[in-house]
Amino acid sequence: MPAATAPVQPAPRLLERYRNAVIPALMKQFGYKNRFQVPRLEKIVVNMGVGQGAADVKLVEQAAKELGLIVGQRAVITRAKKAISNFKIKEGQPVGAKVTLRRTRMYEFFDRLVNVAMPRIRDFRGVSTEAFDGGGNYSMGLTEQMIFPEIDYDKVTRVQGMDVIICTSAKSREEAHELLKQLGVPFKEKEQR
Repeated sequence: MPAATAPVQPAPRLLERYRNAVIPALMKQFGYKNRFQVPRLEKIVVNMGVGQGAADVKLVEQAAKELGLIVGQRAVITRAKKAISNFKIKEGQPVGAKVTLRRTRMYEFFDRLVNVAMPRIRDFRGVSTEAFDGGGNYSMGLTEQMIFPEIDYDKVTRVQGMDVIICTSAKSREEAHELLKQLGVPFKEKEQR
């Protein structure tokens, strides 16, 4: 009897868009000779810092649980590397949660972030164009986890913000900016004075 094979999952919608529309557009714009030169998303790191986690471990566990619901992958609880007496934090205490997303889950989360969560932010006018580092990575902060539809308002005990770091293979800010713009990230328009 032949071994049972798992059903083939369709590629995420954003990955299909990247392959069919973004790669040809960036090749034309930047003059790449080969499609493997085109910058791509490598990973997305989502991080929640819980300041009161030093006093109450349950807050960190709840944040990790909510983060896992949002991204679809179990979150890792991060611990303090050094003791900081001013914040009453001892070495090894839980202080937050993080998740590193790659491949399919990364594209699915990015799609939900851009098309579902960002439009639910109150008074949203776009994300800053100044948050790129020199290596083509983009960082943004979200002030509350309740913009994601996976979170049940009634079960939220504490409003918690998060950092989202989008790592790309781009060599410059311009390439990374154009990649994210083509993938649908709503950037703020330049203000004219």
